[in-house]
Amino acid sequence: MPSALPLGDPAPADGLLPASAVIGADERTFGVYLHVPFCRVRCGYCDFNTYTSEEIRGVKQSDYASQASLEAAAGAGILAQSGLPRRPASTVFFGGGTPTLLPSGDLVRMLDAVRASFGIEADAEVTTEANPDSVDAEYLAALAAAGFTRVSFGMQSAVPHVLATLERTHDPARIPLVVAWARDAGLDVSLDLIYGTPGESLDDWRASLEHAIAQRPDHLSAYSLIVEDGTKIARQIKRGEVAQPDEDLQADMYELADRMLAEAGYDWYEVSNWSRGAEHRSRHNLAYWRGGDWWGVGPGAHSHVGGVRWWNVKHPAAYADRVLSGISPGAGRETLDAETREVERVLLLARIREGIPVSSLHAPGRHAVAGLIADGLINAKAALSGSVELTLTGRLLADGVVRRLLADD
Repeated sequence: MPSALPLGDPAPADGLLPASAVIGADERTFGVYLHVPFCRVRCGYCDFNTYTSEEIRGVKQSDYASQASLEAAAGAGILAQSGLPRRPASTVFFGGGTPTLLPSGDLVRMLDAVRASFGIEADAEVTTEANPDSVDAEYLAALAAAGFTRVSFGMQSAVPHVLATLERTHDPARIPLVVAWARDAGLDVSLDLIYGTPGESLDDWRASLEHAIAQRPDHLSAYSLIVEDGTKIARQIKRGEVAQPDEDLQADMYELADRMLAEAGYDWYEVSNWSRGAEHRSRHNLAYWRGGDWWGVGPGAHSHVGGVRWWNVKHPAAYADRVLSGISPGAGRETLDAETREVERVLLLARIREGIPVSSLHAPGRHAVAGLIADGLINAKAALSGSVELTLTGRLLADGVVRRLLADD
């Protein structure tokens, strides 16, 4: 089942934010995330807040677009009543779950609700995630006509036995088709990959990279498989049915990906993300990493505005009850103190290409820079220019680098 919500203070029924959230709002980006919690099949590795048709009681997928639209309208009102300036969304992201299980018209309605409620900048990035077997050319064309600019396909692997272990349902041969349909519609294309699946060899991973690169996507993400407690694959490992992922092999796979992607013309800009030029980076995810503001719509969705973070009730039925009753769906929230905000700032900025200005670190972190250079974990030339930029080895050991920058090692 999906992972538990974090602990926090109860969220107020009216959803209003403290005055501290207003400070500096004009200097922060604003985006909207819409969580679509439906999946045809629950993948064995997934611990996201998603539900198959057998797991849903008391709600219908066909009602979801209306419910999400209600939250968007209420959210805009909450921000205004809390004293936040109106900021049109610079990015909109539909995630899940599988957003494209809904009819294209439902996604369009939800996007229109964001536009009517918050506003959307003229050059906004508007992305949806999609499974390769959940869209066709007509579907993608309808999204593009409505203002979507980008689609992120969950490719994961090109090797059938790896897809089977992950319980992904698409045929690898479908990837070229969906990429071509997206291109014909005028959409930017991202492919998401997972490496380190039990039973996946380095040659398997090379084959997946070759297949992905052959499609010439604008953007690629490559994430190592993390075994989350409570997932099916965690239970299979515990029973000895599949092997625990090999961290050394995963490191080899990351190095292979970085080398092959660089040779194909892709630049890394975040530890797990590469693009064909800065214009194809995920602006929505960069806003997360840079500490921007966003409103999260949907069951279990998380939001962040000015150091206040909150999360919605998880189950679609509970979510529907709240939004239809005019009550905030927020289940809990926390107001981050200065120390926590600094830890998160370093943790997130250290992962992106531009890194952290050395001058913005606390004294122990600045003193750690020389040792990190000596250990080959950060780029010496960039550090001399005043920025912490991870080397390839540093990206593999990013958590350790962050601990040293925070003097927590």
